[in-house]
Amino acid sequence: MSKNRNAGRHQAVELSFLEKVSERLPEDIEILQALADLYTKTGKFQEGLDIDVKLSHQLPNDDLVWYNLGCSYSLTNQPDLAFEALTRAVELGYADYDWMKSDSDLNNLHADPRFESLLSWLYTACNEEE
Repeated sequence: MSKNRNAGRHQAVELSFLEKVSERLPEDIEILQALADLYTKTGKFQEGLDIDVKLSHQLPNDDLVWYNLGCSYSLTNQPDLAFEALTRAVELGYADYDWMKSDSDLNNLHADPRFESLLSWLYTACNEEE
């Protein structure tokens, strides 16, 4: 069995497990975060988005939750909502300029002039703190 096929089976088992656990513990943040991440890794972007929206309601002041929500909106081709979520992430303290610049989840936003503007704002915010 190839390494990729084996990894795919492991992800499928993990996904099934997390889905069942989340049914029993629907408000458990760590389980929801793991499930959203795995949905994204397996290309189930809408399912990941649904969980990220839920997490943004549960953790409205968490910059990483809003960053992940922006990624999910980008992956589901909703650029306006992606920029709103990413802006909120930066407002809440998200400060990883290098990651945002290279994160492939945001590739759908690269051609939009708002992306460069957001990166510029983040770069300035990061350098002001130093």
